[in-house]
Amino acid sequence: MTILNSLTPLFSSSTDSQPLIPSQSERYSNFKIRAAQLEDLSTLAEILADSFHVQQGIFGWAYPLLRLGIYEDLRTRLCSNSPDRICLVALDLAGIRAGDIVGTVEMALRSTDPFARARSRSPYLSNLAVRRSDRRRGVAKQLLQKCERVALEWRFQDLYLHVLENNHHARQLYFNLGYQLHKVDSNWDNWLLGKPRQLFLHKHLHTSSTHSL
Repeated sequence: MTILNSLTPLFSSSTDSQPLIPSQSERYSNFKIRAAQLEDLSTLAEILADSFHVQQGIFGWAYPLLRLGIYEDLRTRLCSNSPDRICLVALDLAGIRAGDIVGTVEMALRSTDPFARARSRSPYLSNLAVRRSDRRRGVAKQLLQKCERVALEWRFQDLYLHVLENNHHARQLYFNLGYQLHKVDSNWDNWLLGKPRQLFLHKHLHTSSTHSL
């Protein structure tokens, strides 16, 4: 599948970035979705670290190292300028923190079948995270809807993502947005260590849906 030349990169500098055109629903929302920029890295690393790692208890000492690792991973992807991935951020347009980043998500092309040809790839979502104080405000929903629009612009009609089976709030969000279970991924540590399995979800997009996103 050929990617359009207008594909927005994972990150862009503030000097050469072009804002994504908002949909009709976004123009009347409390958030603005745009491509991530260089100066967003520290904020994104903090939001992701706080969302996926514990700061208290025995593992609290490692939190700064984990946050640094996330920052470096993001910076590496920035420098790669890969044409088949994108990172989006949600900006708060309301309240005293107007303009602050409150959420993020990444989307990249990857194979959904280990036995498929290398060029048989589909958009895969990852690192969906919302600032703790801004959850349940619809940030994640709007980020996901923007990803759907971008996937359709890339000429793809299928989206995939993983979610832990014990993450009930995230599962409910995805199911409400039309995602369905594709398969259950499990390995030895799920059985021996009692770790939750990963659910591999899929959503088929219809071109007509661009009018409602």
